[in-house]
Amino acid sequence: MDERLIPAREARASIRVANSRFIATAAPAFSVDEARTFIDRINREFDDATHNVPAFIIGHGATVTTHCSDDGEPSGTAGPPTLAVLQGSGLGDVALVVARYFGGTKLGTGGLVKAYSGATREVLSVLPRAVKLPTHTVQVKVHYRYYEQLLRLIANHHGETLEEVFAADVRVTARLPQRALQGFRDALQELSRGQAKADILESSDATIVPLAE
Repeated sequence: MDERLIPAREARASIRVANSRFIATAAPAFSVDEARTFIDRINREFDDATHNVPAFIIGHGATVTTHCSDDGEPSGTAGPPTLAVLQGSGLGDVALVVARYFGGTKLGTGGLVKAYSGATREVLSVLPRAVKLPTHTVQVKVHYRYYEQLLRLIANHHGETLEEVFAADVRVTARLPQRALQGFRDALQELSRGQAKADILESSDATIVPLAE
């Protein structure tokens, strides 16, 4: 399974176009129900906005559900361009609402498309990313002399150290991408001269791992 890019958390940004204010809010959503709950919450927050234009993408690759609405703007000028920018971002499991406060100047069809697209790009530029990927949680017990090298080994294989217990030996619990496990095990065998092994405690097909900001 490939890594799937998703929002790490909610983010917001705004732009002004000809005195109208466009406020875009984006967030992770892992089902249509979650997306609709998010959209309802933003609609309540901006219940005095002239328009609240929603869009979402649930899933990744060939298995996706998408939705958008113009929310009263001229047909095709708000929802579709917002969704198009979302689709071009490579993100899945994402919901977004652009709230517009009309500033008294009509923007025309082209101006609306540019404004909604611009607001969407603006929030995507500040939206932190995460990946959703299959992982194994493993436990390794090593002698103290291998402790620091083990931590480096975990990091070098894109893993995360979750817990360390210090007793007669050191017991380290870590989470690694499934694709990295065999390489990690091979390196661990070499490091410990065959004395240490990585026992799988649990596996997940969809662990959310924030990317460095």
